[in-house]
Amino acid sequence: MSWQAIVFILIFVLFTVCLFLVQHYYQVRLRSEIGRAQRSERIKTVFMANVSHALRTPLNAIINTSQRMLDNEDMDRKTLKSTAMNINQNGKQLLYFISQLLELSSFENSMATFTMIEVNLAELMASYRRETQRDAGANVIVSVRTPLSPHTKATLDTNLMYQLMTHLLHNALAHTKEGNVTIDYDYVDNGMKIEVIDTGDGEPQDLQNNFSTLIQDSDSLSLFNQRSGLGLSICKSIVEGLHGTIELKSELGKGTIVTVWIPCKMRDQKKGLLR
Repeated sequence: MSWQAIVFILIFVLFTVCLFLVQHYYQVRLRSEIGRAQRSERIKTVFMANVSHALRTPLNAIINTSQRMLDNEDMDRKTLKSTAMNINQNGKQLLYFISQLLELSSFENSMATFTMIEVNLAELMASYRRETQRDAGANVIVSVRTPLSPHTKATLDTNLMYQLMTHLLHNALAHTKEGNVTIDYDYVDNGMKIEVIDTGDGEPQDLQNNFSTLIQDSDSLSLFNQRSGLGLSICKSIVEGLHGTIELKSELGKGTIVTVWIPCKMRDQKKGLLR
């Protein structure tokens, strides 16, 4: 056999191997994309079912309660006041959920641009603490912990940060009628790590997985949205838009920890950039 024939055979074998590897790569990618599309469609279906449930529940309560008022013309003042309060509470619940839904849609569609400014982290976190303490019950203490210097500054989008922390802390307060809510932040892996820790009632057993796993599971997603609304879904949209991560860990009856990490530059006014 001539050397030309040997070279031709080697080239043919190499071409065949390359073709096989390319086909295998695209087959794997195709299966992955099909799986992702199927998961996305399942999550979308469950999400819309939860939205329908969350909208109909307070709306039906408002309609039924107001109908009782119309049917009972001789309702005494005490019953009338109680009925009106019921309508008011369900109306607020409905408005809050619709606001969450619109906000989630807004974040999903307009996360391309950010307004990044440098702010003092100690002052920023203190403002979140004061606002949360004002909304907390008398038996709830809100505090801030950090190993960082009070002179530490971070470059971030303060509007998105406010929305993120508002929803995290609102969720913590919703589950904590007595105890503590703690904001813990630090500089980790070239970014800011924030933990919102509460000592509230915790989440059900099915919701103790981390948040990224939680949203891929239809049953967990259903339970989660019914119990916590869309606040953490909005948080996830914000964090993913900032190329960060978010996790939720909870123990029923003992509290919840939501951990967020977002990439950002930090510097100590006295020591320079943190590394």
